[in-house]
Amino acid sequence: MSGATAPRPALGGAARLIAKRIALALLTLLLVSVVIFTISGLLPGDAAQEVLGQGATPDQVAALRHEMGLDQPGPVRYVRWLGAIVAGDPGTSIVANKPVADIISERLPNTLTLAALSALFAVPFAFLIGISAAIRRGGKLDRALNIMTLSMVALPEFLIATIAVLILSVKLLWLPAITLVPQDPTPAQFARAYAMPVLVLGIGVIAQLSRMIRAAIISELDRPYVEMARLKGVQPTRLIFRHVLPNAVGPIVNAMALSLSNLFGGAIIVETIFSYPGLASLMVNAVTSRDMPLLQACAMIFCATYLLLVLIADTIAILANPRLRHG
Repeated sequence: MSGATAPRPALGGAARLIAKRIALALLTLLLVSVVIFTISGLLPGDAAQEVLGQGATPDQVAALRHEMGLDQPGPVRYVRWLGAIVAGDPGTSIVANKPVADIISERLPNTLTLAALSALFAVPFAFLIGISAAIRRGGKLDRALNIMTLSMVALPEFLIATIAVLILSVKLLWLPAITLVPQDPTPAQFARAYAMPVLVLGIGVIAQLSRMIRAAIISELDRPYVEMARLKGVQPTRLIFRHVLPNAVGPIVNAMALSLSNLFGGAIIVETIFSYPGLASLMVNAVTSRDMPLLQACAMIFCATYLLLVLIADTIAILANPRLRHG
């Protein structure tokens, strides 16, 4: 028929929203790159002077600054640096005199391992706490878990790490205060080395994620289909796992992505405190030594990872919403 309109694609509305989120994430990453480049250039000291030492003459410092391109205008240096980053070449470390990509490739697996172990530790506990609190909403268990998770959220990672070291390392002598992983560790050595940083990182994720899971489940428990299932005599356990959780999977996965993105922020503190050889501690060392290429590359990786996880969370939220999914 001439007056008929073509049916709208099933994911047309979602595709447009996701495309907007991707464009916004890329724009945010571009703005973040400007901030990182500007702030790293404002750090006190001079990179050329740090390389040559205090005994270098002004001519030697000037020659090295020219070789490193530090005597060029800021916008020119930024455009060249950004182009190199996009091309996958973050430059050469000033201190180690090695390609930054090689240094990062040695440390990045350690940070990913720590984040993965923390997630494996935190997510099951968060589900257990969140589901238990939602089922006992308003009861003594719910109030106790709420107080516990609020207290955990209020404690910063450095304070949790300090308390853990004082109790588990100094007082009880159970775990080492420094994370040293042997070359070929046994399962016991591996668990002992990672126990402290995983515990500290996992506590924050458990607190945040469990509260989000509780809110998502309670939102589903207030829906009419749940009341109908109760009237039909569906057992509470079956109701939660067969009906409520599948319908709350969108908000829960969204909450997981947002909570896990905080792992990389907490890793900066945890890796520094426990002397863990990861990417976060590498970035802290780069700040101390004014190793600008290494510092900028590490900061961009952390920001890009965080934005990617937030983008995943937004995408899941869009796809889980029928009204957004169908335009």
